[in-house]
Amino acid sequence: MDVIDELHWRGLIAQHTDMTALRAALERGPVTFYCGFDPTAASLHHGHLVAVKLMRHLQLAGHHPLVLVGGATGLVGDPRAKGERTLNEREVVAQWAESLRHQLERLLDFSGDNPARTVNNLDWTGQLSAVDFLRDVGKYFRVGTMLNKDIVARRLASDEGISFTEFSYQILQANDYLELYRRYGCTLEVGGNDQWGNMVGGMDLIRKVEDVQVHVLTNPLITKSDGTKFGKTEGGAVWLNPEMLSPYKFYQFWLNTADADVVRMLKVFTFRTREEIEELEQAVQERPGQREAQRVLATDVTTWVHGEEATQRVEQASAVLFGKEDPHVLDADTLRDAVEQAPSATSSVGASVVDALVELGLEKGRNAARRTIASGGAYINNVKVSSEEQLIEAADVLAGGVVLVRKGRKNLGVLRIAQ
Repeated sequence: MDVIDELHWRGLIAQHTDMTALRAALERGPVTFYCGFDPTAASLHHGHLVAVKLMRHLQLAGHHPLVLVGGATGLVGDPRAKGERTLNEREVVAQWAESLRHQLERLLDFSGDNPARTVNNLDWTGQLSAVDFLRDVGKYFRVGTMLNKDIVARRLASDEGISFTEFSYQILQANDYLELYRRYGCTLEVGGNDQWGNMVGGMDLIRKVEDVQVHVLTNPLITKSDGTKFGKTEGGAVWLNPEMLSPYKFYQFWLNTADADVVRMLKVFTFRTREEIEELEQAVQERPGQREAQRVLATDVTTWVHGEEATQRVEQASAVLFGKEDPHVLDADTLRDAVEQAPSATSSVGASVVDALVELGLEKGRNAARRTIASGGAYINNVKVSSEEQLIEAADVLAGGVVLVRKGRKNLGVLRIAQ
């Protein structure tokens, strides 16, 4: 199938301008397109992956991606549904812009015959005086049209109102499209559906200034089958930066996808073929308890964002939790994240396993703990305890100073060894 059909099948298209004209342009030859990412935080989150995935499909089809990092627009911030954004210091925005650039360079192909290219709108906006901005750009915008933008109208109706700063954001974004058209021949802007109004503004600006018809294509904001937002872990946003959300927790987020949502998420967030996804859909229907589709989703997305090595570590950690892997292979950070929710107690080398089972709440008393050991139901670091007299030894202490104590296969506790 052609790239537009592929994007439709995967559910990656929400709104578009003249689709017949866009198809024709894509079929005629390589089209230069762009998507913008504002540094309003130190990291991208999982929602940004939808736009990046759309970009990657276009890139694989031979079209030329421009990755715009909003060093200028990030200083302003697009209007939110509620309240003004905090204006971050210039140095902070510059640091965040650099962080986003590094993340995006891992998600798209910046080498080979059709490399992506990073641009920063501060390069042209920073040189634009207020008078030039008003004369050369602002004169093409009608205030009535700007006021009718959904987010602007909602803010105007709110108690907070909207500042001229955020009100002007749509003009800055439109000017980005014009600049990229002039500099690189860019004729397609892609992005999240919440940016539709701003993106159309850029298209209209190019038509008025250059008398050229360009295109806009948005991806949907991903929701779950019940209509609620697809996102957030217990700790907050699903960040792509491993220092803000560990690869283990990132993997677990995808692994916990509901059966009703997982096939759609495979289409959106992975490059699995139609045949592979149909097989996984059948597995969901016939063997839901095995969670094959969720494991594929978690593995593919984690590998794309964090790399194969990190994915292998978190898969090993998952195996450790089910008693199928030696926990000595795990580093301290991965092990800590894997056992974060397990009951824990402080102990020391030389403590008895019997006492450990009781202190962790895995048994109600020492006699019960001895019976569990005698029946072969107690494990230290996934190795069966052979004697009721067994003690915690120095060799049992894992990275990060912990020992895993298990009753049966499902009841896990963590001894934190005092150093």
